[in-house]
Amino acid sequence: MIEIMNRRKFLTSAAAARALAAAQSSDNFTPLFDGRTLAGWNIRQGPESAFYVRDGAIVVHQSAGFPTWLRSAKEYENFDFRGEFFVEGWIDSGIYFHAPEHGRNTWEGMQMKIFHQQDEKPMPNSMGSIFPLIAPLKVNVKSKGEWNEFRILMDWPGLRIWTNGELVQDLNVENIPELHHRLRRGYLGLASLSYPIRFRSLRIQELPPKEKWQTLYESPANFNQWFISEGKPRVEPIDEVLWGMYVRGSKDHNSGVLFRTSGQGLSGRHYEIQLHNVEEAHFPTGSLYYFKRSIYPKIEPEEWFPFHLIVQGSRCLVRINGDTVCEYDRLENQEEGHIELQAHRLGYWTEFKQIRIKPL
Repeated sequence: MIEIMNRRKFLTSAAAARALAAAQSSDNFTPLFDGRTLAGWNIRQGPESAFYVRDGAIVVHQSAGFPTWLRSAKEYENFDFRGEFFVEGWIDSGIYFHAPEHGRNTWEGMQMKIFHQQDEKPMPNSMGSIFPLIAPLKVNVKSKGEWNEFRILMDWPGLRIWTNGELVQDLNVENIPELHHRLRRGYLGLASLSYPIRFRSLRIQELPPKEKWQTLYESPANFNQWFISEGKPRVEPIDEVLWGMYVRGSKDHNSGVLFRTSGQGLSGRHYEIQLHNVEEAHFPTGSLYYFKRSIYPKIEPEEWFPFHLIVQGSRCLVRINGDTVCEYDRLENQEEGHIELQAHRLGYWTEFKQIRIKPL
């Protein structure tokens, strides 16, 4: 009897020690879900009924289909994101990270796929994949009415993912061409694909940032940093850059982004990335004007879309809404220059916001 009691005490002490260790490891984590409300989250691209709280969990309403999603109120760069999801029967969903304010979450940022099937051979659309590109190392999902644990550790360029305690992704994102140019900062999100998946115990620990962007326009207070190109330039010329922003325009608008300019608009030295949302135009949106036509990105009139321009030496690359639409590696003019925004069709409008730049 004494021996049994000692064993019980030992097991109790061991369980307490494990619980304490888990609690200590979570000391620096911030809860992202209070178990009662959707405070700190926003429903995007769908009705307010798309997500709700029941029995301490976030539930996806079965009537809420793609592209509806639940977005964190805050953007994150590097982080340790943990939580649980419940799988019973056929379930299809995903967890977004580095998602954009506008545009396609899976292609601008990334998605860890959630799927009920225990695939013997991991595939790019299996549970734990970086959907739909990178298969997991193994598939680990409990699908018979059970809670599953996940952990996403993003510390660029390192990306590691665990499901139910097993490592399923161990990547250097910089070495993967399909992921190399993805956003390095963005929102967390829960996907809705019309299946009643549940989430709980969502928490995050932020890790030190590494991105260093210069803001060119974030609010009207930044407008004095710009000038009409006939005037005196405000900034020093720049050369190799990564430039990002959001753009929208009226139907058939015609404008452009100029780079490596002499500060004199079209009358001086420049290259131009066309912004003209007409699919069969000579040079549609994303084209390097005069040099290379883009693969046309289907853009809806008056809707914001992400725009990224990478210029380095003789090479420029244009990404729109998560797709590389133009790549050119024979830029002869490699002299430093300015960046300019252009509008040249009377009666039409183009808007730009969250304009940022980063030297390479």
